[in-house]
Amino acid sequence: MTDAARPIHVVLAGGGTAGHIEPALSLADALRRRDPRIGITALGTTKGLETRLVPERGYDLELIPAVPLPRKPTSELFTVPSRLAGTVRRAAEVLDRVGADVVVGFGGYVALPAYFAARRRAVPIVLHEANVRPGLANRVGARMTERIATGSPDCRLGGGRYIGMPLRRSLSTLDRAALRAEACDAFGLEKEGPTLLVYGGSLGARRLNEAVTAAAPALCAAGVQILHAVGRANYDESALPRIGGAGQGGALAKYVAVPYLDRMDLAYAAADLVLCRGGAMTCAEVAAVGLPAAYIPLPIGNGEQRLNAQPAVRAGGGLMIDDADLTADWLIRELIPLARDRERLDHMGAAAAELGRRDADETLADLVFEAAGSTPAVAAGAQA
Repeated sequence: MTDAARPIHVVLAGGGTAGHIEPALSLADALRRRDPRIGITALGTTKGLETRLVPERGYDLELIPAVPLPRKPTSELFTVPSRLAGTVRRAAEVLDRVGADVVVGFGGYVALPAYFAARRRAVPIVLHEANVRPGLANRVGARMTERIATGSPDCRLGGGRYIGMPLRRSLSTLDRAALRAEACDAFGLEKEGPTLLVYGGSLGARRLNEAVTAAAPALCAAGVQILHAVGRANYDESALPRIGGAGQGGALAKYVAVPYLDRMDLAYAAADLVLCRGGAMTCAEVAAVGLPAAYIPLPIGNGEQRLNAQPAVRAGGGLMIDDADLTADWLIRELIPLARDRERLDHMGAAAAELGRRDADETLADLVFEAAGSTPAVAAGAQA
């Protein structure tokens, strides 16, 4: 048990993709709200997005070598222990140097060495699994701890408890109705009438882009305005439709395209309906803010995006179609009547919100304090 007078130090292990890093940073923010003195160190590799995202949020980052893990049990699995040995030593050195009280793992390349290092140093482990189908790192890590949280109600990881996905505070506290006017002004959209938000993650999605740009004239003619995050690599203004005014400060547009959405709170506040992929973070955010969605799971990998989206669809909060079936005709046929049916949108949004979780960051923080032998009350008292 830690000394209540001493702030704890937490090591976060979840590098590689935004789906691992964002929930880790949301947890870090929740811990700092409890006690600004808490020490937080993120583990990462030179190849992951954490090299940019973690310092931008003001947290310390320690880099360890990346050890790619096989997604399935193949002969390559037997080479993992020897390849991990040096990385585990490096992770253990970080735990020693910072005086780690708890390791929190979110999966990915850095999580497995962090779990082994924590076990070697007898440091408690808290584990969060975002996807329905856990990766190798979290399947192994789940054998080392009883404190297991999941981001999906369909995840069956070793007795895990469904808490949802830790979200940025701007989303977990979002009042879409109160922010809608400001959001529409920010993007140059009309405040009345339905808005379809389209995005395919931080990099965009070519399949979504092609279908939406082809369907945009018909959608807009039917009174459905579009906010379309195309992706930085895919953004070519000359190839995009121009319907209505300029948008974003000029004359109001029916179709507004942007390379990237820096303010997802404004995007969600402007939206009435979302067209998106099925990443774990996307599914969690859309449900938490209470938006109906049409999910088009990425048709690669182990099918996790389809599994991620299924709970919302099953609850009545969304639709789902195969990537191969997404066409401009489908968008026109299915989304125009849906976007114009306020009663149905409200029903679907309520179903999504019922499934979503807005307090996962605080719930996961409780598990961290429990693992450290401290309590949220003691830490909160230190802040006063």
